[in-house]
Amino acid sequence: MLPSIHDFTTEAFDPSNYALLGEGWWVAAADVEGSTRLAKLGRDREVNFVAGAAVAAMAAAIGDHPDHAACQFGGDGAVAVVPPERVQAVRSTLAVLGWWAANEMEVPLRVGMVPVAQLNAAGHHVLAALHDFGNGNAFGQFLGSGVPCAENWMKADTHWRVPLEEGEVPGLEGLSCRWEPIPPRRGHVLCVIIEPVDNDLAAVADVLARLETIVSTERAAPLGNGADLRPVLVPRRRLLGIELRTEKLANRLNRLLRALVGSFILGVVHRLGGRLGGLDVDFYRRKVAERSDYRKLAGGPRLVLDVTAEEDSRIEAMLGDAERHGLITFGLARSDATTMTCMVGDFSADRHVHFVDGQGLGFWRASVMLKEKLKPVP
Repeated sequence: MLPSIHDFTTEAFDPSNYALLGEGWWVAAADVEGSTRLAKLGRDREVNFVAGAAVAAMAAAIGDHPDHAACQFGGDGAVAVVPPERVQAVRSTLAVLGWWAANEMEVPLRVGMVPVAQLNAAGHHVLAALHDFGNGNAFGQFLGSGVPCAENWMKADTHWRVPLEEGEVPGLEGLSCRWEPIPPRRGHVLCVIIEPVDNDLAAVADVLARLETIVSTERAAPLGNGADLRPVLVPRRRLLGIELRTEKLANRLNRLLRALVGSFILGVVHRLGGRLGGLDVDFYRRKVAERSDYRKLAGGPRLVLDVTAEEDSRIEAMLGDAERHGLITFGLARSDATTMTCMVGDFSADRHVHFVDGQGLGFWRASVMLKEKLKPVP
C-alpha cells in the first residue's frame, strides 16, 4: 500500500509523505492523439471520457482494491504507477483499452509503459502517494520528474508503446458523463499547469503558496461545496451515447435503462428536497465536490479553479514573474464551465470519484501553451 495524504495544501509537497518507487515498478500512460482535431469537432466530452476510462481500466487492472491504485486523470490522458506483480495485467489492459478507444469511441489513444528502472537510470525519480478521501476513494499524486518524463517518452518513441488488441476492457461499468457542464460561481474556470525548473519542488511549493494568497484553491474549487450541483432528470442523448459505447451491442439497452432510471431517481429526489428514504442527494452532491480532482501533482501542480477576473489577472502576473526568474514554466487556459466525468464503484456504499476539466479541454489547451514555451529555440 502506498502512503496517503489527506490535506493537499499542507501535505502534497512534502516528499516524506510519498514512497520513492523501486525498480520493479512501472509507469503506465495513455494519451489521446489528435486532440486539436477532436477539440475543433466539439468532441471534448468523448476525449474526457476516454481519459476517464483509462483511469478506470488501469485501476481495475492494478489489483483487488482498485480505489487504492495510484492513477491520475489528465483531461486528454491518464497515468498510473504499477507495482511489479501487476505489470502484465496492466499491459494487457492498455492493449484492449487502446483498441476500444480507437474502434468504439473513434478516439485514437496512445498507450504505453515505462520501467521505473529506466527512469532512475536517466535521473528521473518517481515519488507516489494516494490522496485519500476516505471510504476507499483516492487519487494518485506524483512528485519528481519521473511521471512527466515517462509520459513524454511514451508519446515520442514507439519503443514504449503497447500494441493494441481487441478484447474486453475492465472497470468501465461505473464510468459516466451525464452531468451538464457546470457554470462557475465566481467568474470563470482557469486551468493551470505549473512545471518546476530542474525539479525544484521548493520553488514550485513557494509559487503555489503565493497563489494561495491570491485565492484559496479550496475556495476556488470549481464545484464549490456541491450545493450548486443540479442532477439532471434525463441526461442528454449525446452523453448517454458516449456511456453506452462501454458495452457490447447486446448489453447497451440494459446499460441505457440503468442510466435513465438512476439519473431520474437522483433528479426527482433532488427536486423533492434532497432526501427520500435512504437516498440523500445533498450528501452525495457534497461528496461529489469533495472527491473531484481539481488539485493534483504530476511533477508540478495541475489545477482547475473557479476565479474572478481580478484573481485571474493576479495569478497570471505572479506566474509570469516566477517564470521570468527561472523558477517555473506554466501554461493556462480559460473556460466558461467545468466538465465532469464520474467513476462510481458502488453508489450505495459511497464509493465514487470525479474527474474535472475546463470545458473545451482546458487542461489540453493549457498543456499546448506550456509545450510551446518548452520548444527548443531554433
